[in-house]
Formats: sequence, C-alpha cells, structure tokens
Amino acid sequence: MSSEATPPIQQGAPQTLVSPGSPVSPSSLSLPKYRARDRSPSPMRGYLIPSPLPTRRTRTCSASARASEGPSFTGVCKCFSRSKGHGFITPADGGNDIFVHISDIEGEYVPVEGDEVSYKICSIPPKHEKVQAVDVAITHLAPGSKHETWSGSVISS
Repeated sequence: MSSEATPPIQQGAPQTLVSPGSPVSPSSLSLPKYRARDRSPSPMRGYLIPSPLPTRRTRTCSASARASEGPSFTGVCKCFSRSKGHGFITPADGGNDIFVHISDIEGEYVPVEGDEVSYKICSIPPKHEKVQAVDVAITHLAPGSKHETWSGSVISS
C-alpha cells in the first residue's frame, strides 16, 4: 500500500499517467468535457426586482456621511408596519409624509402611530427628488399605547 494519496479520477477526461516529480506540460493537460444542462425555470423569474430604496446596507458611505452631517428634524410616526418593514413619519413643520425603512430605526422599540421621533433625511435615488428618514430615534412614546421591542416583548406606556 502506498502512503501517497491519489487524485480523484474525473469521468470523461482522458487519463494520462504522470510520475510524481516529472514536469507537466500545458499541452498534456485537458479539461473535462462540458455537458450543457437546462436550468429548471423558476416561477418567480422575471417578477423579482430589486428595491430602489437604499437601506443602511446598500447606502453608499458618502450618502451616509451627508445624512449624518445634515440637520435633525422632528415628527410623529404616522404608521409603521413591522411585517412590511417600513412606515411613514409626518414632519412637525408640515409637508409631505416621509418614508422610513426598518433598517434606519435606532433604539429598542418598534415605532407605533403617535410616537414622537427625531430623524435626519437622505435623498432616494435614482432622481433624488424624494427623501427618506434615516437615523430615526423615538423621543417620546405615544401615551396609552402598547409598545413592542424588537425582540418581541410587549410593554405598556
């Protein structure tokens, strides 16, 4: 029995015996034969499109830096769906509601309707005409409502 391990033999490849230590020329090597295989069609192929909204993970460093250097705003949580992963904030100074993504919420509580929040804004590509809230922190919990932590425990305020 030999103490040297033999390399696995690939099917379909021509076998050439080469003694250990002898030089191998590139012309003596060959690749295994290619077998074309059909991929099974996915029922969702063509329907899944990437989200155009930049989350904290996909936002560039420069966009994050611009957002963190910008002014801080206050508002009230209009709605937030934990299952959908997003919601909207009504600015304290009026204006259109601002989108907020679950990845941009700081702190231990899931926001609910009526919570006062502070946030910064970041523009949404590709046209940068709309903005979304980033670095969102709950400043005052809505009185009389139940709040859930991200881990799932419920408290009453």
